[in-house]
Amino acid sequence: MIRIEDLSVAFDGTEVVKKVNLELKDGEILGVVGESGSGKSVTALTLMGLVSDTAEVTSGRIVFDDVVLREAGKPIDKALYRKYQGAEMSMVFQEPMTSLNPTIRVGRQVEEMLQLHTDFTGEEIRAKVLETFEAVGLRDTEAVYASYPHQLSGGMRQRVMIAMAVILHPDLVVCDEPTTALDVTIQNQIIELLRTINTREQNSMLFITHDLNLARRICHRVAVMKDGRIVELGKTEDIFEHPVEEYTKELIEAVPSRLKRRTSVFGGRSTDGISVRPGQQESGQEESLHPVVEVRDLSVFYRDGSNSLFSGKKRHAVVNGAEFSIYRGESLGLVGESGCGKTSLSKAILGMNRDITGEIVHSTVRPQMIFQDPYSSLNPSKTIGWLLQEPLRAAGRLEKSLRMSKADMEAAAYDMLHRVGMEEKYFHRKPSQLSGGQRQRVSIGQALITNPGLIVADEPVSALDVTIQAQIMELMRKLQQEMQLSYLFISHDINVVYKMCDRIMVMKEGRILEIGETEELFSHPKQEYTQQLLGSS
Repeated sequence: MIRIEDLSVAFDGTEVVKKVNLELKDGEILGVVGESGSGKSVTALTLMGLVSDTAEVTSGRIVFDDVVLREAGKPIDKALYRKYQGAEMSMVFQEPMTSLNPTIRVGRQVEEMLQLHTDFTGEEIRAKVLETFEAVGLRDTEAVYASYPHQLSGGMRQRVMIAMAVILHPDLVVCDEPTTALDVTIQNQIIELLRTINTREQNSMLFITHDLNLARRICHRVAVMKDGRIVELGKTEDIFEHPVEEYTKELIEAVPSRLKRRTSVFGGRSTDGISVRPGQQESGQEESLHPVVEVRDLSVFYRDGSNSLFSGKKRHAVVNGAEFSIYRGESLGLVGESGCGKTSLSKAILGMNRDITGEIVHSTVRPQMIFQDPYSSLNPSKTIGWLLQEPLRAAGRLEKSLRMSKADMEAAAYDMLHRVGMEEKYFHRKPSQLSGGQRQRVSIGQALITNPGLIVADEPVSALDVTIQAQIMELMRKLQQEMQLSYLFISHDINVVYKMCDRIMVMKEGRILEIGETEELFSHPKQEYTQQLLGSS
C-alpha cells in the first residue's frame, strides 16, 4: 500500500535521511527503531507531509496506493496531501499534551476531523466522537468529551489522540513514540489498543520507537535505522533472534532485561545475580548499617490550590503512612503508576514540600535530585562550567564554612566533568550544544558535586535512547561505588529498576504496598498489583 522509494531528505544541504526504501502492506505493523538522530521521525514526517518547509527531498519518492505523494525535485503538493491527511493517513504523536490544544475541549478537537472530511450533521458528528471514545477504551465518554486536555490523565490524553487518528478509519496510522511518556501498565493498554485496532481495521501502521521491547511485542517486521540509513530490515523475530548487523546487535544488547545477570552494587560490593540484604555482608554475617534516611509514618499533603489538581482549603493526602529506610551505598527503586505519589514522596524527602506528618530523618546533608529531562532543568543561557559550579555557590551562600574560591570551584567543576566521562572542551559549551546523553551526564555532575550522599533520581533515563540509557546506568553504578552514594531511583520501567536497584518499593494510590529485595520481589511478588506491574512489562 505504501512505498518509500530511495528517499533522501536534507536540511540546509545536509542529508539526514539517505536512500531509504520501505514498503508497508495492508494490515501490517512495521517498526522503525534506532537512536535519536537516526532519521526515524524525519522519514515519518516526510511520509505524512508534515516535515518542515526547510526540508528538501533530494532523491526518491513516496507512493500511496499508486498515487505519488512526494517526489524529489518537486515542491510538496499541499492540496493533494490535505485529501489524504486524516482521511487516508493519520498520526499519533509522542506527547499528546503538546499536540492537543489546551484551550479547546477534547471533544471539539476530535470533531474537527469529521467536519473537515465528512458531510455529517452536528448530532451525527457528536455521536461518532462518543462512539470512537468508547472504542478506544475511554469510560464516561460524555465527561471526557467536555474535558480540557489538562483535566485528563496521560493515558486518557493518548487515547484521545488515538481516537482522533482512527475516527475516519484511515488506511495508514503512523505512531511516533506513542507510549514513551506513559507508565508501564498504561503503556501496555495502549499497545493492546493499537494491536486491536490494527486487527479490526486491517490498516497499516508505521510504529516508530527507541524501545526495542515494544517493537518486538507489536510489530510484524522491523527496520533498524542508523545515521539516516536502514541498516537491517526483516521479520521481527529474525531481527531479535538472529541480528546480522553489528549495530543491531549493540542495540539489542543494550536493552535492560531481566534475562541478563543483574549486578548489585549495594555497599560498594559487586554480587552478580544476587541482591545483598541491607546489613548482610558477603560472609553472611549481619552488620548493622546506618541508614542515610529514615522515613517514619510519613503522610504528605497538598492544600489551598498548591497543586493544580486540588482547590479550596481542604487538605488532601497524596502519600499515606510511608515507612522505609535507605542505606549507605544502596539503590532503592520506587515504582508505580502516574499519580500514585512517587514524586510527592521524593519532594518531601528533599524538603521541597513540608506539609507533612510523620518523620524524615537524614544522616546526610543536602540530598540532590537528578531530573528526567535535563534540557528543561539546565539553564540554557549558561555554560556547562557555570552550571556545574552553581551548586557549590549555592552551598557557600547557605553556609560560610562551605565557601570556595573561584579557582577551587572551577577545579572541582573540571574534576566532575571528567568523572561523568566528558572532555574539558565541553566546559565552555551550552546545553543546546550537547546531545541528550551528554546533558544527562551534566545533570548527574550537578547533583554529585557537593558530595550529597543521597540522590533522588526521578526517571533519569526514560527520555534516552537504549544505548545512551545503558551508558548512563553504567555511569551511575560506577559513581555509586566510587562515592558510596545512595539512590532513591524512581522509574516506570520495571526492567531498568531491576538492573539498577538492590531493593524495590511498590507504590499505589499514595501507599507503599510492598518492599522487597529485587530478586525476591520479581520471583515472588506478594501483592496482586505488583504482579500486574511485572506482567505488564
